[in-house]
Amino acid sequence: MLNEGAYQDAYDGAVRLSCPFEKAILSRCAGCDQAHGFNIAEREATACKAPVARENCLTLHALLHQNAAFTLKLMHPGEPLPHAKELKIQCGGLLGTQQLFEPETSVVVNIHGLIGEIQRRFGSMQDVPYLEVVKAISAYEARRRR
Repeated sequence: MLNEGAYQDAYDGAVRLSCPFEKAILSRCAGCDQAHGFNIAEREATACKAPVARENCLTLHALLHQNAAFTLKLMHPGEPLPHAKELKIQCGGLLGTQQLFEPETSVVVNIHGLIGEIQRRFGSMQDVPYLEVVKAISAYEARRRR
């Protein structure tokens, strides 16, 4: 059995730049060319390779949280969310954003590329039509346990 404190120490030592979309990447609903996956004991983890890419992801992550707060009935938007709601925001938000460009898609292949496309098409991440993205967040269903 792994000591949780030892795991957290190893994780903190291995991860220089944490990935804001780590849950989405580890659940396989999204991928990223800037993500670096590794294992600590029997657990998987993901870190970001580039500080600028991480900052862009942090911005998108915050905007997804902000826009989904009402739909997901978040009482205190700044507080950490339960795993299922965080997964709904990350996977549903990324898929909803990707579907703005490719309506038939069911997986986000490259988060970093998606953010670049957002910046090219909309100029700013604040200008994304989040009403459409929030619909995808609301509709997202995580994979059921077996």
